[in-house]
Amino acid sequence: MDDISPSDLKTILHSKRANIYYLQHCRVLVNGGRVEYVTDAGKQSLYWNIPIANTTTILLGTGTSITQAAMRELAKAGVLVGFCGGGGTPLFCANEVDIEVAWFAPQSEYRPTEYLQAWVKFWFDDDLRLLAAKQFQQLRLQRLLQQWQQRSLREAGFGVPQNRLEELVQRSSRNIELAQDTATLLTEEARLTKALFKLAVDAVGYGEFTRAKRGTGSDPANRFLDHGNYLAYGLGATATWVLGLPHGLAVLHGKTRRGGLVFDVADLVKDATILPQAFLSAMRGDDEQGFRRNCIEALTRSESLDFMIDSLKIIASDTAAKVPG
Repeated sequence: MDDISPSDLKTILHSKRANIYYLQHCRVLVNGGRVEYVTDAGKQSLYWNIPIANTTTILLGTGTSITQAAMRELAKAGVLVGFCGGGGTPLFCANEVDIEVAWFAPQSEYRPTEYLQAWVKFWFDDDLRLLAAKQFQQLRLQRLLQQWQQRSLREAGFGVPQNRLEELVQRSSRNIELAQDTATLLTEEARLTKALFKLAVDAVGYGEFTRAKRGTGSDPANRFLDHGNYLAYGLGATATWVLGLPHGLAVLHGKTRRGGLVFDVADLVKDATILPQAFLSAMRGDDEQGFRRNCIEALTRSESLDFMIDSLKIIASDTAAKVPG
């Protein structure tokens, strides 16, 4: 049988890929035609294969390096690469997104233009862009309600009273529909998130909790929220790349932020999947590796990337259809 190059397997749909990698203190290189990462154990070097055909995102943390040959193979397979600090946060600058989230996106001249054309068709209309932002938020609420009522989550110790959850979702849904501008939507988003933190704290018996940006302090839930959110950003960047949507065409998180669309897309799953796992792992005393593993399993099991891609398709087609003429 002829050997199959890893880059020949890149036709696996991104939405069906299972792997997100966070690597630290290693070298990423090509060895025998395979992309591998190398760790040192005393005088010995240990080589570990990266199944690039089944990988969406690689985060390179502290003490990492990568060869040109490895980047070439990753680009062929459509894998996004991000450089970040320890524990996956923050992500440092590269060529796709600025602020704190940045990715080296694979270059391809053959990605679809259908959804980009639909997106730009409505994007310059303020009213339609607001409509798209509302659709993002409504899909986010639907996902939240669906995921937080999963039996597996309750069995893990995250049992939220259904009446409180449904009441919160219904109130937020009404406020979203009544919003007259993105500033009001962002205010509602902040209110909803604060209420969800309260539900999560009560569900696991966490005690006092105040959300701190970038996980400052010794509170493990804050650190895990930041860490998990960056995994969601990785999936968001992958979803937009798959559909050929530039990260600067945000509908909610600001026209002046080049990476805003990644934040918009990541919000579809952050509350639904990352938030519960952050509090569960904090209560169990998980380390970062254990939390990351549980997060990735939850994102894969819930088909979060599929949901992101499908949501972008729906928003693009539905909103573009409302353009006059």
